[in-house]
Amino acid sequence: MTMINIIVTIMIFYFPFSIAITKTNPLPFKKIYAFGDSFTDTGNTRSVPGQGGFLHGSNPPYGMTFFHHPTNRYSDGRLVIDFVAQSLSLPYLPPYKYVKGKSPNGVNFAVAGSTAIDHEFFVKNNLTLDVTPQSIQTQLLWFDKYLEENVGCKAHDVKCRVADIENSLFWVGEIGANDYAYTFGSTLSSDTIRKLAISSYTQFLTTLLKKGAKYVVVQGFPMTGCLSLAMTLSAENDRDNIGCVKSENNQSYTHNLAILNLVTSLRRQFPQAVIAYADYWTAYQTVMQSPAKFGINKSFKACCGAGDEPYNVDVFSFCGTPSTKACQNPSQYVNWDGVHLTEAMYKVVSDMFLKGSLMNPRFSYLLDRKLHQG
Repeated sequence: MTMINIIVTIMIFYFPFSIAITKTNPLPFKKIYAFGDSFTDTGNTRSVPGQGGFLHGSNPPYGMTFFHHPTNRYSDGRLVIDFVAQSLSLPYLPPYKYVKGKSPNGVNFAVAGSTAIDHEFFVKNNLTLDVTPQSIQTQLLWFDKYLEENVGCKAHDVKCRVADIENSLFWVGEIGANDYAYTFGSTLSSDTIRKLAISSYTQFLTTLLKKGAKYVVVQGFPMTGCLSLAMTLSAENDRDNIGCVKSENNQSYTHNLAILNLVTSLRRQFPQAVIAYADYWTAYQTVMQSPAKFGINKSFKACCGAGDEPYNVDVFSFCGTPSTKACQNPSQYVNWDGVHLTEAMYKVVSDMFLKGSLMNPRFSYLLDRKLHQG
């Protein structure tokens, strides 16, 4: 286990291509419910206790590319979940902590730094910096509370099949990378963390499906070993054939295999639901293998930072603090701040999910199924 993981924990971890909506091609989804960590969070971090190490995301130059001001997203602009909403001709999802009453188009429950394993596990084992007490189970509690207050669906009523759930898209963004970070300095193995994380993840997804969720997208891990911070802190001989940190990528790849096995199992248990897997790993790998094809010429260097070449990462001066500055053209970079990605990279990834073949079954199938079967 390296220092990479613990610092990643401290950091993390309207309609440009919408479908044509007509009387014969109605809106397939009227709502999206999203979950995850900082790769999906659209503002909850600013509103909940415990994220003292994350508030730099509320400072410039975050948001510089699209919104032109910080929006508490950990990027220079939009995230994958924003492009998902745009593809469905829906407005950007409001963060749960800013929602007052019922939100007509859905809610985002993702929080930067969230874990898959319940926070109390890390407290019990003295493995936490108390940066983020929220977990995927916390987000499920928020979802239950939202439904009870605004839809009339009781948290423990598994037979509650309200249209709000059945007609909604559930987007479960990447979550779990922070769980591995908490093992720093402990005797717990990556295998143990993975098993516990997948167990909690299983409980979360099973609960959603039992509540009546019919359309669920489960997003895998990206290549975490290609992040600028990982590259900065790793040993130079710990590299894979792309040039990324081999040990980190192996860890993420193994976790993705466990997620795939879980998705396969859930499909058998809930045949009435469409459970799609979004292959973040292959999307990231595709860009890293041919970056110029996507207009990228900086695969490893962070756009925003204060570090030395070649990665521009200083672990004591992260983006958003006074000593840092951003590059002029974030669209040429994969990495935004060393831990998170640029809007350009999120756009490429989202296109591979929504328009390409890196979602199984394809997103087009999911939309067609919803339009024809409800």
